[in-house]
Amino acid sequence: MIRVEHVSKRFTQRAAVRSLQFWKRPAARVVQAVDDVSFDAPDGCILGLLGPNGAGKTTTLRMVAALISPDSGSAARIEVDGIDVARQPRAALARMGVLSDARGLYPRLSARENIVYYGELQGMRREAAEARAAELARMLDMQALLDRRTEGFSQGERMKTALARALVHDPANIILDEPTNGLDVIATRALRDTLRHLRTPEGGRKCIIFSTHIMQEVERLCDRVVVVSRGRTVASGTVAELLDRTGRTDFEEAFVALAFAEEPA
Repeated sequence: MIRVEHVSKRFTQRAAVRSLQFWKRPAARVVQAVDDVSFDAPDGCILGLLGPNGAGKTTTLRMVAALISPDSGSAARIEVDGIDVARQPRAALARMGVLSDARGLYPRLSARENIVYYGELQGMRREAAEARAAELARMLDMQALLDRRTEGFSQGERMKTALARALVHDPANIILDEPTNGLDVIATRALRDTLRHLRTPEGGRKCIIFSTHIMQEVERLCDRVVVVSRGRTVASGTVAELLDRTGRTDFEEAFVALAFAEEPA
């Protein structure tokens, strides 16, 4: 289970200044990327995190994955299976499989070697990691890729390898940031079936959070949905509940109504 309570994050950006006076510091601009986001993702549930570009989805997921720290605040807290991510990041990360993008693969290693190496970093014995890599290759229909160097892989092939790497240690919680990017129809269907299996008792009742811009994926896959806009949580519920809330019959229209509603004066 993943619990996010009142997290915020701001970044300071320094604008480029063209000037002959090089001793002058560039002007700083504060960007509020996340502003009080909260949600719960229980075990055995697929939760979709939706929002327009710049809404704070990726920043929120990076905070959950302990890649960046939220701004301090007495109410701010992120827990993974009851573990405080800020206080025990290593223990929390051991309970998570994170796919932020398909980059970060070692190009001179094969797909199998990338997956096994990551498994060993997670404390797995090599034999167990190799067996798990073979199992994931069957699950994700990537047997033909296993012994090829990842250098030169297509985006879809890289995404499959990165996903297998994230799942190699059989984590209880899975975080996926736009996992279907670059996947063809067959690979997308395979991923969808895999995620459905992982949330079942037979698949381990995983807690799964994923962000996407594809509304069809949300309707077909998600048990619950959280919509963020302008860095804030603006709605949460099932697809049916959000349709009912907005009075729409099309989920894309419901999303637009929720994410782009004008702020009250």
